[in-house]
Amino acid sequence: MYFYRMVLLGKEFIFPPVEMASSEGILAFGGDLQPERLILAYQLGIFPWYNEGEPIIWYTPARRMVLFPEELKISKSMRRFMAKGEFRMTWNMAFDQVIEQCQKSPRKDQLGTWITKEMKQAYKSLHRLGFAKSVEVWQENDLVGGLYGVDLGHIFCGESMFSKVSNTSKLAFIFLVNELQKKDYTLIDCQVYNEHLESLGAREIPRSEFMGLIKD
Repeated sequence: MYFYRMVLLGKEFIFPPVEMASSEGILAFGGDLQPERLILAYQLGIFPWYNEGEPIIWYTPARRMVLFPEELKISKSMRRFMAKGEFRMTWNMAFDQVIEQCQKSPRKDQLGTWITKEMKQAYKSLHRLGFAKSVEVWQENDLVGGLYGVDLGHIFCGESMFSKVSNTSKLAFIFLVNELQKKDYTLIDCQVYNEHLESLGAREIPRSEFMGLIKD
């Protein structure tokens, strides 16, 4: 239905205007996951999302799920959970372990994972360049929760999270928001609607508003 609107990317690091995206949010396909292309994509409000065996698909949803740091919501039950002090959080100390766990983590109503081998290597490369970062949650010496994403300097683009112990992915997210709030980040990009993150204060905004925030 929307294929006539899709653009096939070549070797040049360019993307069509986001306004050309289909109603499903698909803007283009093809290209590669080289760091230069990935960084440009995030700076333009675009991200890759596809399954194993598919071409690379580039998205820019009409409505963007975001969290403004000052709008973070922490429930009473979550505050009680945090007050137990059973877990230790770290910033960007075990990126490779986090992305490996995110790949293995089962997703509700989803077969397999969109974190392909190619995607995993691409974000590890971004991490080595200082653009992809992680949050880790430890229970003694065991990594039990965490998340990773792309850091644009004023916006953090969340990619995936995992939880081996109940609530530890929420714990990682709360830690992330608190750390970024200290640095006056504008928002955390959660990409598409997620009930889990909505409970923490994330909400949808129009793509035009999101694009304005990225440019600012």
